[in-house]
Amino acid sequence: MKTKAVLELADVKAIAAAAEAEAMKNQWAVTIAIVDDGGHLLWLQRLDGAPAMSSHIAPAKAHTAALSRKESKVYEDVINQGRTSFLSAPTVQGLLEGGVPVIKDGQCIGAVGVSGVKSSEDAQIAKAGIAAIGL
Repeated sequence: MKTKAVLELADVKAIAAAAEAEAMKNQWAVTIAIVDDGGHLLWLQRLDGAPAMSSHIAPAKAHTAALSRKESKVYEDVINQGRTSFLSAPTVQGLLEGGVPVIKDGQCIGAVGVSGVKSSEDAQIAKAGIAAIGL
């Protein structure tokens, strides 16, 4: 049987703080969501001025990244390249760039989803958060 790392509260707080710092540094009003490897919400933080809709989109992006073990951008690209039938995939909602899996030792242990600015900027914030725990 394999042993697998898990996100602890200290990790979640470190990711959130670093993601918030990246957003604030750039004056980006976003929502930051962090989920475990099953896509279950561990953290939701809506910065002042972030659109209300972002509080729904960020967790969806994180959920998609955690369950697929891939960045949510992969699915945005698939759809943009014409495979619109992918929109019918069950329970998959966060199909925009900005969801990034947290990978440790080849295993997905969670994901970060960000929404509120350009999708590439959302992803930048998520990756800054993940980098705070050395991944």
